[in-house]
Amino acid sequence: MKKVLLLGGTHFQINSIKACKRLGHYAITCDYNPNNPGHKIADEYHEVSALDKEAVLELAKKLKIDGIVCYAADTAAVTAAYVAEKMGLPGQPLKSVEILTNKDLFRKFLIDNGFNCPKAKGYTSTNINEAINDWEIFKKPIMVKPVDSAGSKGVSKVENIENLEEKIKYALSFSRNNRFIIEEYVEKNGYQIAGDGFSVNGRLVFRCFANEHFNPNSIVPIGESFPYKPISKYTCNKVDKETQKLFDLLNMKTGAYNFDVRINENDEVILMELGPRNGGNLIAEVIKYATGIDTAEYTIKASLGENCNDLKMKEVEGYWSCFMIHSKNNGILKEVKISDELRENNVIEYDILSKINDKILSFDNSGGTIGTMILKFASMDEMLEKMDNMDKYIIVRTEQNRTEQNRTEQNRTEQNRTEQNRTEQNRTVLIYRIYNNLLSYKSQAVA
Repeated sequence: MKKVLLLGGTHFQINSIKACKRLGHYAITCDYNPNNPGHKIADEYHEVSALDKEAVLELAKKLKIDGIVCYAADTAAVTAAYVAEKMGLPGQPLKSVEILTNKDLFRKFLIDNGFNCPKAKGYTSTNINEAINDWEIFKKPIMVKPVDSAGSKGVSKVENIENLEEKIKYALSFSRNNRFIIEEYVEKNGYQIAGDGFSVNGRLVFRCFANEHFNPNSIVPIGESFPYKPISKYTCNKVDKETQKLFDLLNMKTGAYNFDVRINENDEVILMELGPRNGGNLIAEVIKYATGIDTAEYTIKASLGENCNDLKMKEVEGYWSCFMIHSKNNGILKEVKISDELRENNVIEYDILSKINDKILSFDNSGGTIGTMILKFASMDEMLEKMDNMDKYIIVRTEQNRTEQNRTEQNRTEQNRTEQNRTEQNRTVLIYRIYNNLLSYKSQAVA
């Protein structure tokens, strides 16, 4: 029986733990939270942060592990590659993983190697003023992101310079390395491409693309639906080509990847992110339903250096999705109501992670997930209509405590004040232009 160290035991990582045990191996988990549900399924748990490379290396040597896995979270991917390299275990190249999981390094790598890429620049917490002074060099709107966070934590879309410093500080609050990146926002043509893929000896042998779904005016994914609805018959092939080019340049080996790709208005492929691990949001579980391919099992095999040459491309059969149940407001959870229409016709799996009367957060990042669903649909049209309008089928009722009510009212007041100031500024500019036009008209008349 081989020992596999799995970095993390959250709800979204349970699938990898089960896959490890299903293959007959000894599953060991580690992270900072002994209450994570995956640890109850594992054969052994150690309270060691998955982000502490040296502590995990020490644990791995002590346990004499045969393989190490990062699953469904970018943040521990560097740890897995570091430990694998130090112990001579199978894994992806450490330098390449560092590039893929660090947003400013990734953008620089793409630009240096001729990929289509938005203008971007990285900064540290000590040069916030430089970032503010650089406002004019970027096409608006811009995105402000921590370079090393996952799950959309600390990410903001900014359209006005008045909000920039606040959003920079918000990004830095989620950065372990005290670094952030500013990049131009990429307008998408059609759905953003999500999904997972897998390489064997550096060749992309399997990928399953999905449509990424968002709430209106939101940048946090609420779910993914399969298969992807391409904007042209060449779209997927173009993404495959760009992905393989990236793998070749980074000397990638055998392992899983999570895609975030946009097709812009010029039909160009923009690699937003490509994480060197299986996706979160139950993506691997949905892919298994849709194709029969268990990418979690292949991830375990890859970590042990086992042969994965039998993995081949397979198209999606049917229409499937995963959805993150969430609230748009902070508060106390009072009810999650699923419509009979959805429950009876579409729901395959359903888990609630929060209990009634728990304090919950608005869905500003993946930390606001209060439940998960896997769904099946009869057609592409039904799937996209329901995934884009889930508010009609799922109602999350919350109750705000006095503190949250005050904060909401304060935010509303600040927003109103900002709008009033902006309106006043626009009115002043308009009056100034009219005045200048009148002066110009009078000058011409006198002449």
